[in-house]
Amino acid sequence: MLNSSLEFLANGLLNASWWQIVLYTLAMTHVTIAGVTIYLHRCQAHRTLDLHPIASHFFRFWLWSTTGMLTGQWAAIHRKHHAKCETEDDPHSPQTRGIWKVLLEGAELYRAEAKNEETLRKFSRGTPNDWVERNVYTRYPILGISIMMVIDVALFGIIGLSVWAVQMIWIPFWAAGVVNGLAHWWGYRNFNSPDASTNIFPLGILIGGEELHNNHHTHATSAKLSNKWYEFDIGWMYIRMMSAVGLVKVKKVAPTPKLAERKSVLDQDTLQAVLANRYEVMARYGKAVKHAYAQELDKLKEAGSREKYQLMRGARKWFHKDEDGLNEPQRKQLPELFSDNQRLRTFIELRKDLAAMWDRSNASREELLVKLQDWCHRAEESGIKALQDFALRLRRYA
Repeated sequence: MLNSSLEFLANGLLNASWWQIVLYTLAMTHVTIAGVTIYLHRCQAHRTLDLHPIASHFFRFWLWSTTGMLTGQWAAIHRKHHAKCETEDDPHSPQTRGIWKVLLEGAELYRAEAKNEETLRKFSRGTPNDWVERNVYTRYPILGISIMMVIDVALFGIIGLSVWAVQMIWIPFWAAGVVNGLAHWWGYRNFNSPDASTNIFPLGILIGGEELHNNHHTHATSAKLSNKWYEFDIGWMYIRMMSAVGLVKVKKVAPTPKLAERKSVLDQDTLQAVLANRYEVMARYGKAVKHAYAQELDKLKEAGSREKYQLMRGARKWFHKDEDGLNEPQRKQLPELFSDNQRLRTFIELRKDLAAMWDRSNASREELLVKLQDWCHRAEESGIKALQDFALRLRRYA
């Protein structure tokens, strides 16, 4: 009897090998990641898709069993993050709290904000509040993960505690730490969104597509997080598969620019297309500015203008950004960079005027159209080929 008990503690019911235990752990944590990105994030927090009740209840139960997280709390905290992004009221911004604080203590920041009744009352609207949510998940948040611990130990013996421990730290580390921290600190940006969000890696596999965080903050209501051809969002792949069998209904994805082959007249349709794709427009303009800046650097180097070259070389990483995204020393240095360069001055002035169009919330469509027509005319009259090509492309938006 004693030997049987010891054998059970050592091997569990399955008597699995080490690689089978590893495979099981990765599979379980991956389903949890899928539940967070598909159900909590894209469905509940942003309403980018509707889930069939079968899928919705499965994810709710799974996340209660593997994380102890509650739908209303998670959605409320994430919505507040978007509403107050990179400010002191942001629950987990590394820009205000420090990267190591969010990276290493992201779960503690989540738990602290979950106790804020005002946050839950203001930002949790529309999340599940049925009998199961009130009387099971909310009332017994620890019960689910306790049952999961018993299951892991029963399956694998004492090493099941290690499996369970990995399950418990998976979301706090990857979601609360890496996504909330690193994805607002380091990475590449496709779009100059008004926050510090970045894409950590173009292949969104490990964290279910959440690696593409700058894309998400730019188009928060998009069910698809990938944007460029080289980016892959595994969460979107799962959504498409679930959609094929009727478990998901996608409500919205990020707009894709469409260009008419032969269109030179700026009309209301053009304006609507440009406004819908404004982040893509500004990102493309930013690339044009970077290219022009690089050309000016080459000219200065060839001319031997060492002092001016060193000054501009030090600013090459931020010159192309919108002025709102620059810090105070950079803003002060900006006029000096193009004081004697009409070409760069034209790029910056037109960038400022183009960005100002998105802020004209009180302007009528007719007024915005006139502004866009005037902008394209000035770009075409500048004599700068890059600006002329850019204006021609804007006219083709459809």
